[in-house]
Amino acid sequence: MSEPIRLARPDVGEAELAAVAAVVASGMLTMGPKVGELERALAGACGTADAVVVSSGTAALHLAMMALGVGPGDEVIVPAYTFPATANAVELCGARAVLVDVDPDTFDLEPAHVAAALGERTKAVLAVHLFGRPVDWEALRAAVPQEVALVEDAAGALGARYRGRPCGSLGVMGCLSFHPRKIVTTGEGGAVTTDEPELADAIRRLRHHGIVSHGGFDIPQPGLNYRLPDLLCAVGIPQLERLERLLAARERVAGWYTERLEQLVLTPSAAEGDRHGWQAYVVQLDRRDEALEALRAEGIEVQIGTYALHRLGAYRDRGAFPGADRAFARALALPFSTTTTESECDRVAEALARHV
Repeated sequence: MSEPIRLARPDVGEAELAAVAAVVASGMLTMGPKVGELERALAGACGTADAVVVSSGTAALHLAMMALGVGPGDEVIVPAYTFPATANAVELCGARAVLVDVDPDTFDLEPAHVAAALGERTKAVLAVHLFGRPVDWEALRAAVPQEVALVEDAAGALGARYRGRPCGSLGVMGCLSFHPRKIVTTGEGGAVTTDEPELADAIRRLRHHGIVSHGGFDIPQPGLNYRLPDLLCAVGIPQLERLERLLAARERVAGWYTERLEQLVLTPSAAEGDRHGWQAYVVQLDRRDEALEALRAEGIEVQIGTYALHRLGAYRDRGAFPGADRAFARALALPFSTTTTESECDRVAEALARHV
């Protein structure tokens, strides 16, 4: 059998090893200078006044909801097709995640469905740039009243741009993830980006047990331990320095796939004028499950795209969402990383062609 092709490979090496070794030698393993260094670099990359790093993308979502005061009696609109963390962060605050359908071809929220789901209890909309494709922000903003907070789930969209503007800078807050399948990884980690100093201050306080960082010791509101240690920040800093090169490499791999597959399956793309973040390369095809099993049998790691939330036990009572159902049934994530080779793309495309 041919060498297996992995679904994803983080782009880490000597620079990350050296950075981690320096932190170990310093003895400052957490809440040291690397935290601020990564935060400043992230704010620069996203074009925001501030960024606050936390322990995961899920923590970023949870703290963003807490900072907005989301709680019992509130509703937050989320797409019906997304990773469950998006909805879980809402429900963990005691609020209700109101699911809305997506465009099954782009995976993006449908602004008309968002508008129809708004109610007196709507506190926020969590808009997901799924797999790195920017949401049509102008259409979404036009559909949502100003008093409802628009928050980006930009977990897979670091480096993506909507009409020239970086994802992470479009909403009142943006939530990033640094999981190993993301373009920049810290192993586990995340961040919240914002231009609002009060929100940044709240996130910093809440990630550190709710402790006020100035004046006398006080905890005005209970918080959590969602800190990101210097050891992990050190892993992410060298990658963030080469963010443009990492994204260009992913764009090259995406181009190889599209050239080979656009006549066989529905291939991903960004809207005209936008830049895709290419967290993953997710195609759509009929008989997806058959193709998934066949490619895995050939040593090619593939995965479903993500989840239709209303098919999960926690959200099964939230309505019918045909767009999400169609996306869930047809989406297939192919092996994809900065180091995926053209010959690997050839092998994946040839295998897929045999099972379409």
